[in-house]
Amino acid sequence: MTRHVIGLDFGSASARGVLLEADTGRQIASHVHAYRHDTLTTGLPCGEPLAHGWALQVATDYTEAAEAILSAIGRGREVAGIGIGFTASSPMPTLADGTPLSVLHPEDPHAYVKLWKHGAAQGQADRINATGGAFMDRFGGKVSGEWLLAKAAQIAEESPESWDRTERFIEAGDWLVWQLTGHEVRSLGFAAYKAQYDPDTGYPDNVVPGLATRLGRPEPVGNIAGHLSSEWLARTGIIGPCAVAVAVIDSHVVLPAIGAVDHGCFVGALGTSAVSLMLTDAYRPLPEGIEGTAHDGSIRGLWCYEAGQASFGDMLSWFVNAFPRGADRDESFAHYNAAAGWLAPGENRLLALDWWNGNRVPHANSALSGLFVGLTHRSDPVGMYRALLESLCFGMRLMVELYEAGGFEINRVVMTSGLAARNPLLIQIMADVLGRDVEVPEIANPTAVGAAIHGAVASGLVADFGEGAARFGTTTARRYRSDPGAHSVYTRLYRQYEALTRDPVLIAAMTALGDLAATGPAGIRESAERVEDSRARLQQITLEAD
Repeated sequence: MTRHVIGLDFGSASARGVLLEADTGRQIASHVHAYRHDTLTTGLPCGEPLAHGWALQVATDYTEAAEAILSAIGRGREVAGIGIGFTASSPMPTLADGTPLSVLHPEDPHAYVKLWKHGAAQGQADRINATGGAFMDRFGGKVSGEWLLAKAAQIAEESPESWDRTERFIEAGDWLVWQLTGHEVRSLGFAAYKAQYDPDTGYPDNVVPGLATRLGRPEPVGNIAGHLSSEWLARTGIIGPCAVAVAVIDSHVVLPAIGAVDHGCFVGALGTSAVSLMLTDAYRPLPEGIEGTAHDGSIRGLWCYEAGQASFGDMLSWFVNAFPRGADRDESFAHYNAAAGWLAPGENRLLALDWWNGNRVPHANSALSGLFVGLTHRSDPVGMYRALLESLCFGMRLMVELYEAGGFEINRVVMTSGLAARNPLLIQIMADVLGRDVEVPEIANPTAVGAAIHGAVASGLVADFGEGAARFGTTTARRYRSDPGAHSVYTRLYRQYEALTRDPVLIAAMTALGDLAATGPAGIRESAERVEDSRARLQQITLEAD
């Protein structure tokens, strides 16, 4: 019987699976399953309302999706290994046996998965950052409100009874591995990048009371977490034994599928949000603004440095939904891309900040927001859309320049995802903004394929990620050449973008607007005072500079 591997990609709204032939590497089946409850932002399934900035998910949606996908593509087939990529940081509280607290307490918002874009824990992140600690040394001296520590602190501070009920606090990807295998096995990728775990010192102490007892020792990526349990073999019809790999952050799991397994490769994983990954064979101090680094957390044997943009494809989706130019979203995108493609760099005379869901680099502050500069009576939606595309590319250039300033060697730039494949205008602007050629690997379902390669490594079908990439990964790529003239114009625009990212008055105003949304009229006075304080600080800085 032919053997296979399966890759599962759990994103923000749905999960996708692919089935690959072990011998040939061919993709022979795929299946997508949307989460039953999608993302909870305004209320719980029981009707309990949610406050501003919350983004939750229902844990049982993940097992429902896993069963549907594995049954659809794996039933009756011999599967040697399964790999899982999962959006992060999306931690959840459970009992010691893995039972989600949301099953037992559906009325408690703190009992649910806190999705990566849950922004209501930024206050806890700010307090952790103010206290400091050596555990931040590889994370630029700060943690994000998107990460596990801040979300644990939010539960402990806002609902001590919920925290007392929590026996295990676990990333949703690790929890899914637990459900499939019956073994609680944590991922070094999740632990290092999202919970500041260090192999020498463990998890941070004295940040959240009792947190360490609710976590677990992680395993490097590529390791086997266990085998698909007899219950799951029966539920899905898969023929085992089937190894299940340690889970991986979804943006990281794509690397072997696109052949990014070597020193000097810079990867942009462009999805709802975007992540930039820099691979190197030796440790270097973390550049200013870059979020973190770990060894063996993404590709075995390499250091992987991570940064990102909190809003990417979802910002473009917001725009075409808010200002439609077609019968549906696809038609609107086609209209905007075609029309924006006729504009020359700078012709729209607009500049945007891409912080529609907060900022990751350089501020790690989910309270920040987006911006258009240059709007006049002559501005139109096409020019605004073009400015949004350019702002995404400026955000990526900011990360590239931070790496370069840190002495990193970048010898290859790769952009991947369905968005990269579907939007050639975006990638051409990216090449022109960066002043570098950009590769887009030609492979279907790259994130799920990357997960499948992790399953192949864990099962022993291949010896390492290099062999896995050669057998299952991409063999061709589309190359976008940078235009020197466009790059020159974009460099002038980028310097203005960069100045806006560091403007203290602008940042204070955005924070004040967020305060108003969260607190209502009662926050007006405090927010206004904060803006005035920032304006005074900027004036003092200007006087000192003069």
